[in-house]
Amino acid sequence: MNVSLMGFMGTGKTAAGKALAKKLGMRYVDTDEIIEKNAGMKISDIFSNFGEPYFRDLEAKAVKAVSEKDKQVISCGGGAVLREENMKNLKRSGPVVCLTASPEAIFNRIKNEAHRPLLQVPDPEKRIKELLAARVQFYAKAGYTIDTTKLTVAQVVDEITALVKAGAE
Repeated sequence: MNVSLMGFMGTGKTAAGKALAKKLGMRYVDTDEIIEKNAGMKISDIFSNFGEPYFRDLEAKAVKAVSEKDKQVISCGGGAVLREENMKNLKRSGPVVCLTASPEAIFNRIKNEAHRPLLQVPDPEKRIKELLAARVQFYAKAGYTIDTTKLTVAQVVDEITALVKAGAE
């Protein structure tokens, strides 16, 4: 069984995922890191050189590959939910938890990070709101949702652990 974390950038997937993997004695994997390793370049370079559709193809391959393994906490890129095949592959391998946060919290968490290709725009906070609105229907397909806006990493991990131990699917 795997535990997959999805959600928008800045919702805590990496921090919570690493801590959750440690707590559960599982391996932590990040689909974005796998994509960068396989492509031999940063995601921002993939976006600028080949475009988002090409990146989404690489992402689907990475999600499929990791979902075929076991005993992992899988952190998915924020847009992985946009393809139904990704959701099916992840759900087959265990519970899928969507981490959410308010647009303001997301902006405050990531405003100093230059490696976010979708936010290289004049008004990143407005862009966050637009992307969240466009993706809300996709994030709703996760089995569980946890709002991380006012939670510590440890609290998020405790909530996910409780879901897993309760036999979440």
